[in-house]
Amino acid sequence: MTTSAPSSAAPAAPPLAFITGGSRGLGRASALHLARTGWDIILTYRSREDLARETVAEIQALGRAAHALPLDTARTAAFPALAAALPALLRDTFGRDRLDALVNNAGTGLDAAFMETTEAQFDQMMNVHLKGVFFLTQALAPLLADDARILNVSSGLTRFSLPGKAAYAMMKGGIEVLTRYLAKELGPRGIRVNVLAPGAIATDFGGGVVRDDPQVHAAIAGSTALGRVGEADDIGGAVAALLAPGSAWINGQRIEASGGMLL
Repeated sequence: MTTSAPSSAAPAAPPLAFITGGSRGLGRASALHLARTGWDIILTYRSREDLARETVAEIQALGRAAHALPLDTARTAAFPALAAALPALLRDTFGRDRLDALVNNAGTGLDAAFMETTEAQFDQMMNVHLKGVFFLTQALAPLLADDARILNVSSGLTRFSLPGKAAYAMMKGGIEVLTRYLAKELGPRGIRVNVLAPGAIATDFGGGVVRDDPQVHAAIAGSTALGRVGEADDIGGAVAALLAPGSAWINGQRIEASGGMLL
């Protein structure tokens, strides 16, 4: 009887995701859900380095590698330097040369009526939610593996309309269009691109109004088919599901995770 020789091939490296705004809220929940399913994580933060360090420590406690980088996604001038520095980080910290996923999550809210929205507020929404996503993805695309995934985060506000959200929702609508174009243009590399649209979620986003205002909380729960307000973990689970191997044939799609809000 013959026996085969032991394989000398090195084990495959765990998948690696780059998540913007990964220190808190939806980004943090996404990072932790992915880590629990075997992903290593690079996350960015804008100002709360303390929260970023805590999130990195939680990921590492799950047995996964993690690293946090400061990044203001509204400052596109910083993207070339980021892209130039990443190969060394990938090699030295994660032992690889490519990213397996990019999650464009970072963002801020705005509650301003159309007639009261200033040009400065409009520009801030555009720079963070539209221009920043466009050019960060462009800068990082060469570092994505040829079978990688891009997941852009939009909003349920592109389907239903609430007063005071025009500028924010307009930019998210642009991201949904961009997602389809990215899926088309990056498809030859095997890169899948989708957009996740959360409903109202109880986090500190927008000043924490959904989480902290009892009237707003009750109104949202009453307009949602599942009878409650969404939590960050609901979105983290959706992100992990859309980046899982079993979702590889989903491409160029808008997936709403709102519990059935305003159906």
